Parts: sequence; structure tokens; C-alpha cells
Amino acid sequence: MRLNSTLLKSTIVAALGGLLFGFDTVVISGAIQPLKVLYHLSPFSEGFTVAAALIGTVIGSMLAGIPGDNLGRRASLRWMAILYVASALGCAFAWNWTAVLLFRFVGGLGIGGSSVLGPMYIAEISPAKWRGRLVGVFQFNVVFGILLAYFSNYLIGTMGFGDAEWRWKLGVSGLPALLFLVTLFGIPESPRWLVKKGRTNEAGDVLRLTGEENADQELREIVESIDAEHVTSDALFTTKYRVPIFLAVTIGMFNQLTGINAILYYLNSIFAHAGFSKVSGDLQSVAVGATNLIFTVIAMAVIDKLGRKTLLLVGSVGMCFSLAGVAAIFLTNRHEDLLVWMLIGFIAFFAFSQGAVIWVYLSEVFPNRVRAKGQSLGSFSHWFMNALISWTFPLMAASSGGYPFAFFSAMMVVQFFVVLFFYPETKGISLEEMQKQLKIS
Repeated sequence: MRLNSTLLKSTIVAALGGLLFGFDTVVISGAIQPLKVLYHLSPFSEGFTVAAALIGTVIGSMLAGIPGDNLGRRASLRWMAILYVASALGCAFAWNWTAVLLFRFVGGLGIGGSSVLGPMYIAEISPAKWRGRLVGVFQFNVVFGILLAYFSNYLIGTMGFGDAEWRWKLGVSGLPALLFLVTLFGIPESPRWLVKKGRTNEAGDVLRLTGEENADQELREIVESIDAEHVTSDALFTTKYRVPIFLAVTIGMFNQLTGINAILYYLNSIFAHAGFSKVSGDLQSVAVGATNLIFTVIAMAVIDKLGRKTLLLVGSVGMCFSLAGVAAIFLTNRHEDLLVWMLIGFIAFFAFSQGAVIWVYLSEVFPNRVRAKGQSLGSFSHWFMNALISWTFPLMAASSGGYPFAFFSAMMVVQFFVVLFFYPETKGISLEEMQKQLKIS
């Protein structure tokens, strides 16, 4: 099967939510220092400024399944786009620290919601053969958004905006947010959601529109899958779903126990602690963001060949050693010149494994009937752990810069064995067949 234009366009548009997700989560790294000075923030308040958006993501990811099921995946993504626009404008014109927190929280709602709805929508319109790579476009846009945020911070930092610089850094994301909102009106609804709502003919039209070669057979399998699920309730927390629940919660938690977002949010502070200047730190951040992008592309090229499980195992080993190196540098106060290389190595292994796999895996392991709720649960565990780590990281790093990285390194050892013994491979398997393999009936 070839990629047709409708499938490709729908994937790219839905994945724009990932670009905004990546941009909005790390753009704070370039604004936190002036906000810290302007509002006299303590380490606790500094952590809360970062965590305000993450509290929004926790709530947004937890609740996204409700509009996703009731309004549809596409319509719900439009609401996420509106939240992104409101957040960007609100941060740009914020009148005090409380307003910054409020609009960062609003943006977090959009991030959390789109982290659930975007990958789910793409998975539900994608054939099994292409699903890993197409859902991977969402993660590609996340890391492209991260790189764009670092580069945007660097460029705006050279433009001489003075005290208003942080407003430009936080507000510029309003432009891609508007683009996201407009383009969402040009893509079809998820065929699996349409079948769930009894709109079977429309679902068949979407399958044909997106280039499904055996559209009638695929439609029958979807209908049979959803009809089989109708004999039980929509409740997620039942014994029959224990395996996908375990997979979703653990992959979400381990994604953040790598330390990835604590490192990305405080990257400029980490480089400053190691003696780099502001401009030099900004450029190092761009290098880290570029590495993230390059290795995400490599992972996307092989995820449907090597499989999700293999990437996770390789990444666990690489991240363990890279994080151990960062911890050693801070604990011994030696070889600071190697810090950027250790961080680049860590980012490369993260992008190749957890970064590329998490949103694909979450979109695959739940059956159609509870996919929105299940993906919300996995995303919730990801964002809850993210908020907890990002809020406490400045406090932990203030007492000892090395211990947090030693902890993250140890967690990668745990991840390796959990993945090795408990994670099934999902490559090349249809969503309906995956339901059978996990013994969900």
C-alpha cells in the first residue's frame, strides 16, 4: 500500500499538535531566568513556574478521553488548538507572575489533550504497515518543536528586546497554533470513532479516502471488534484490561524517569552550572535539540522493521551510561568539557527509543472501545511523573547537581528488565489483531 495524499495530509495536520507540544513544553527554558529575576523567584517558585504548565498537562491528558469519545478526535483537537492560541497570547501580555502561571496552565491543558488525541487519531486512520512511522510523525514534530523553541529562544535573545524578551519567547507560538486550528478543518474524522458512533457508511468512506486497499474488509473487522466489545461496559479499570493498563502506566512513567524533560526544561541552567555563558548555553541547547531531531528521524525509519521493544532495550542501555557520565561530572566537578557530549549521547539514545516509541505504543495496546480512556491513562502517568520530577529537580540539583542524574541512570536499569520480560512487540499488527494477542475479549 502506498501513502496517499489524504492520509499524509491528515497525519501532518494532526501531528502539528506535537510541534506545539514540543515548543510549549521547553520554550520556558529560555524565559525562566528573566522571570526568576523579575519576580524574585525562589527555587520552589522557579520549579512551580515550570510545573504550572505540567499541572495543566496532567489534567488535560486525564480528561482528553471525554471529548475524544463524545465529540470525536478531530473536533477535540480543534479545542486543543484554541487552548494553544489562548496560552500564547496570554503569556505574551501577562501582567504579573500569577497571569504567567494561569496561561502556562491553559497551554498545559492543550499539551496534555493533544498528547492523547493526536497519536490516537493518527493510529486510527493508519494501516498496520505504516502505523509506527505515521504515529512517529507526531513524535518527530514534538522534537522539531523542541528544536524550534531552542532556536527561537536563541534568535529572540539576539534581537535586543530587553525586558520584553521573555514575552516574545513565550508568545511566538501563537502563529503555529493558529495554523494548527485552521488546517484541522480540512481532514476527515477517525473511521474507528465513526463506527463506534454507528456511522459505518461514513467510516467506510474515510477508509477509502485514506487509501485503504481492502476498505470493506477493514471496515468489517472494525465493526466486529467494536460489536464484540459491546457485550461489556466501557469501564477501563477491569481485570480484562490489566495488561494494557500496566503497559501504558509503566511506559509513561519510565519516559519521564529518564530525566528527559527535567533536562530539557533546565538545560540552560545545567550549562550555566557547568560554567557556560548565556549565548554559549543557548547554542549548546540548539545542538541538543538538533540531535533529538536527527535520532528521531532514524528511529522513525526503523521502528516498523526493528520493532518497538528492540528500540526500548537499546535506548535503556545507552541512556544508563550517558546519565551515569553526567552524574560523575557533577559529583566530581571534573571533565566539564565532556558534559555537552554526555547530554548529546543521552538525547540521541532517548530519541531513538523512548522518544520514538511512547506515543506509538500507547496508541496500539488498547482496544477501540476504551482507546481514548486508555491513552489518557498512559499520558496521565507520563505527565504526572513529568510534573513531579520537573517541580522537584531545582531543589534536588541545588543540593547536589549529580544525584538526580544517578537516580535517572538507575531507573534505566529497571526499565531494561521490565521491557525485556513484560513488553510485547506490536509492529506490523492491526489494532484489532493486537486486541486478540493481548487476550482482551
